[in-house]
Amino acid sequence: MSREEAEDTTTYKVVVNHEEQYSIWPVDRENARGWMDAGKSGLKAECLGYIKEVWTDMRPLSLRKRMEQDALLVVAEQLFPRDDKQGREYIGGTNVKPNGNNTSNL
Repeated sequence: MSREEAEDTTTYKVVVNHEEQYSIWPVDRENARGWMDAGKSGLKAECLGYIKEVWTDMRPLSLRKRMEQDALLVVAEQLFPRDDKQGREYIGGTNVKPNGNNTSNL
């Protein structure tokens, strides 16, 4: 720990954004746009310790959701193989045809 960190008596709060990414912010300052209080405040080391405990997956929420969705698609394709004999695939509610005449089923 540096001398500057050892002398830091600022009270911080833990903040989190819509992607479930964490940071610290001085408690007496208004949160930056897009950041909400996470419910923890204290000295810098305490707040960073809290973040270390709760932020176990560094990937942004949108990436985690996309990866989860992709994994479900793989399972679905294994359970329900596509009908490639007719030269089309069913993707996201649309029959995709090689000739470009696509139809939506949404």
